[in-house]
Amino acid sequence: MTRSVSNLCFFSALIFLNSVFSAELPLSSFSQLPSVSGLDLSPNGSQIAFIENIQNPEISLLTTLNLETGDKKRLVKSDNEDVKINWFQWANEKTIIVSIGYASKTRSVAFKETRLLAIDVDEKDIKPRNLIRANSKSEHVSQFQDEVVSFLPGDPDHILVAIDLDIPNLPSVYKLNIYSRRKTRIERGKMDVIDWTADRQGNLRLGKALDYKTGEASFRIKIGDDQTWHKMFEYNALEEPGIRPLGFANDPNILYYKAYNDDKLALYKIDLTTKLSTLVFADPDYDFDGSLIYSRKSNDVIGIRHSNSDGGRIYWDENYDKFQKAINAAMPDTSNYLVDFSDDENIYTIYSENDFTPGAYFIGDRKERTIHLAFEQYPSLPIDKLSEHNLVTYATRDGTKIEGYLTLPKNTEGPIATILHPHGGPGAREYDGFDYWTSYFADRGYAVFRPNFRGSTGYGRQFAESQMQAWGLTMQDDLTDAANWLVEQKIADPTKMCIVGASYGGYAAIMAAIKTPDLFQCAVSFAGVMDLDMLVSKSRYFLNKKFIRKQIGEDEDDLEARSPYYHADKIKIPILLMHGEDDRVVDVRQSREMAEELEDLDANVKYVELKSGDHYLSIQRNRHRVFAEMDTFLKKYLNPTTH
Repeated sequence: MTRSVSNLCFFSALIFLNSVFSAELPLSSFSQLPSVSGLDLSPNGSQIAFIENIQNPEISLLTTLNLETGDKKRLVKSDNEDVKINWFQWANEKTIIVSIGYASKTRSVAFKETRLLAIDVDEKDIKPRNLIRANSKSEHVSQFQDEVVSFLPGDPDHILVAIDLDIPNLPSVYKLNIYSRRKTRIERGKMDVIDWTADRQGNLRLGKALDYKTGEASFRIKIGDDQTWHKMFEYNALEEPGIRPLGFANDPNILYYKAYNDDKLALYKIDLTTKLSTLVFADPDYDFDGSLIYSRKSNDVIGIRHSNSDGGRIYWDENYDKFQKAINAAMPDTSNYLVDFSDDENIYTIYSENDFTPGAYFIGDRKERTIHLAFEQYPSLPIDKLSEHNLVTYATRDGTKIEGYLTLPKNTEGPIATILHPHGGPGAREYDGFDYWTSYFADRGYAVFRPNFRGSTGYGRQFAESQMQAWGLTMQDDLTDAANWLVEQKIADPTKMCIVGASYGGYAAIMAAIKTPDLFQCAVSFAGVMDLDMLVSKSRYFLNKKFIRKQIGEDEDDLEARSPYYHADKIKIPILLMHGEDDRVVDVRQSREMAEELEDLDANVKYVELKSGDHYLSIQRNRHRVFAEMDTFLKKYLNPTTH
């Protein structure tokens, strides 16, 4: 396999020279939205579709590129405020299906809505058409209209969609013509099914049933040619983990699913005709956290994605395993992930990165044995300036071993100014690979530690469920122990430590200022939860309210005891609060009211509210603003030694 060396040069000579003479990289190099994301190959591999983020004006564009002619077409424009592009996929060589998200509000409740568009890329004048037409006999307007159950193989003019046109939250399944928009119902909403799944041939085979009031859950499955919906895998979702279907094999009677094998999530498959389940893959140290990998040619499962495997992929098919190894040999300095294939699997795309190399997309041709650089996500970040992440382990006060990623600035020796950076969720976890927040912190001279504290996913059921009704307790102590460990290891200067987090991490940052007032010199929260009672109270407007209360708790005294808002008087260090005014995940009132309380107490607080801002910093100006505010704040209170 050969590659184009000139195309594989990640950065220009000019950028490299600038890095030599600059102590710090421009802030906007880190805070810019990725220049390109989400590459999707057309079926014959002659075109790619992708999201293109433009700096001036600040917009996102769904764009196609003809790989043979070099022609570009802009299909959908998004300001990432009123309209957002959620996902897109080629239905056939000439038409792309696109999910669009809209911000909506009913009285005081903010929520999201989605719509499904079809766009014919071969037309001179691009005219997106809304695929779902409302039921004229019903007053109900479906909130989510973008649930595609199957891009029907062998039928490029139709897709299967699930939508609740008649009864709210009880979706029926329709066969929809993407050109005429005519639809035929093939399954009526019933049996409390909230989610439908088709097999690899496009036949509706599985439905997940859930009673939101009782938590009773099960799966309804068709077996063989039997048209009966059989009930299987019954459990109570409020009390038990249940199973998580991942998809069918090419054999429609083989279903793959995740379930717990003792304490860790593992991969199983079941023969639906015999009801016999078989363990396929288990990792003794981590949950199986990935998904199935399918072949476009055989339509069958050829491997799995698993974060804690070598390269993040495990191929069962020897040919694909050899192909992956050949790519790694051609590109030995990065982690290389096969993203997409043409139908004949000749043309393919790769996403490539490592800790200090921002992501880049490559296009390969197996017949020509070439790989060419297509797009860089952060083209102004020189890899010689960025730091790698080290996986380390520390022990908490009760002896529990916690993993985390430690990133040190180049050419520095400890103890130095340090950022403790707890992740959001908390049902999430940190990984290696490029991270724009961490890279920014390290470039500014800070050591950065990202611990996978209790409540994080990936380390088993007991570890993950230790977050249940326990925010601010043991999982908070894990962060305190992490900070003390950094000091003991002479990594952190105890007089120059700040805790910085977003979402749950923002909550944890402010709780740290309350529970350990002398440990940190400052705290930063973006979109953090400050009032658990408010969070639980607001859940009454949503179907999953019982699940939220199960996670957070219901006792008002307990919720107040674990909420930063009710203990603002204990905060003695400088605080930076930031929140998007249009956040649909954590209400902006969480930070707004916390800021008001701190201001009434004459605390050292700065509050920044981001116009039209969401939970994910999707708007470019807001991402720049957040990083600029952090940069000024951290330099003022930590005064790191530049390098």
